[in-house]
Amino acid sequence: MIDEIIKYDPNFTESNFKTFIDNVFIQIHLSIMTKEIENIRHFVNNEIYMKIENKVKSLTEKNLIQMYDEINVKETHLENVEIIDGKINIYVKLISRYMDYLINEEGDFVSGNNSHRIEKNNYLIFSKIIDSEELGTVRKCPGCGVTLDINRSGKCEYCGSTFDLDKKSWVLTQLEV
Repeated sequence: MIDEIIKYDPNFTESNFKTFIDNVFIQIHLSIMTKEIENIRHFVNNEIYMKIENKVKSLTEKNLIQMYDEINVKETHLENVEIIDGKINIYVKLISRYMDYLINEEGDFVSGNNSHRIEKNNYLIFSKIIDSEELGTVRKCPGCGVTLDINRSGKCEYCGSTFDLDKKSWVLTQLEV
């Protein structure tokens, strides 16, 4: 399976990719808790972003905050690779553990599980355009050219432009629990 990916992405390493997946997963959950979803815009496609945006909007309208306490990734498995329509799709099973509950704006418990972590199976698909541009080691803002830390946020702190991974690297295209 890894050899199939390397044919199209010679810089691919399984360990780096798993670290990237784990980071994206955690960043998505943190962005929902903090309601700062623009921080994950560059990691996900439009469909995933809209789902997260709608979830946060619904929580905000109800004056609720989604909490994912003690979140961690237990295991990450690359399950399958598919080459289709000029893209490489990697199917991933990620086993996570966290407390999943809601609080109100005052910090009072509303519902869910805040006493112990629950293990969940998450199924993700990451896609990359086969003939994508080379990402390189230094990520530059498309708006002003300043160096960006895309693991922290893909949004430039100077001009507000978003670094678009879609044409350069792996992007989350599906997430199911």
